[in-house]
Amino acid sequence: MSRGAAAMATEILRNLQEDITCPICLELLREPLSLGCGHSFCQACITASSQESSQAGKNSCPVCRTIYDPENMRPNRHLTNLVERLRGVNLSQEEEEKKDLCEQHGEKLLLFCKEDWMFICWLCERSQEHRGHHTLLIGEAAEECKEKLQASLEQLRKKQQKAEEFETALREHSTSWQNQIEKEIQSVQKAFKEIRDIMDLKEQKELQKLREEKKKIFHDLLESKKELIQQSQFTSGLISDLEHKLQASAKEMLHNVNDVLKRSENLTLTKPKFFPLEGRKVFQATDLSGILKAFYELKDIECYWGKEKSHYHQILFS
Repeated sequence: MSRGAAAMATEILRNLQEDITCPICLELLREPLSLGCGHSFCQACITASSQESSQAGKNSCPVCRTIYDPENMRPNRHLTNLVERLRGVNLSQEEEEKKDLCEQHGEKLLLFCKEDWMFICWLCERSQEHRGHHTLLIGEAAEECKEKLQASLEQLRKKQQKAEEFETALREHSTSWQNQIEKEIQSVQKAFKEIRDIMDLKEQKELQKLREEKKKIFHDLLESKKELIQQSQFTSGLISDLEHKLQASAKEMLHNVNDVLKRSENLTLTKPKFFPLEGRKVFQATDLSGILKAFYELKDIECYWGKEKSHYHQILFS
């Protein structure tokens, strides 16, 4: 709240307090009773005044001297509610004023110590504890802090954008791997279909290798994706904290701001792990040709097959 607005609010409260103050005891009204003339008094005050006036033979309003009948006095619930609300406001103001005072010296906290990141009064500044420290007025410290928060927010937004780029690249990389693995599976299945009866063991062995590779790679890719999601959530949380700080009051902005700034500055994005598609040793159709050639050569010496069966079986499937 600005000083002008605060002064206006104080003036309004002061005027309101005058309206709900008993003219007799000059305290806030208690169980207010209103007379026909419109003036209101504490029940105890006007009762005592009525008793004195009755002894004199007349009951007149202590303010305007208008004659009134004590039996016509009525409780004023509206004033009762106003008094209760004002009492609450006064208590809140007292508590707020206590927050603005130094616990050690009782002076107003008008300064901010940059070394200790705390609010201090002018006596604290001259104390041994803060002597030689760099201090600023709270408003100046808030402006300086706002600049740092704004710069940190911009850096976080750039990091968030980079994280989104990582996520897109990882998704595309995952798709490429998916297509590549499926393509290789189809190639292996087609090749082994021609010689299913004699090559089933070899085919299953190659497919198992691919599936294990796929399982491992996609497990690692999934872990990378989870890490990126955590990074993005953490970054979004920091951005939300910084935006909240920027919209908060000076004192709320400065409260624990060093922790928020440090977490923002220390945030480092981890690039996801990528697996190269090239340079891998994979099963090729030409491998089948060699195996088939060896098989056909064995067919040419079929007469020896029975005798040498175990020997060639070992060579073929080793």
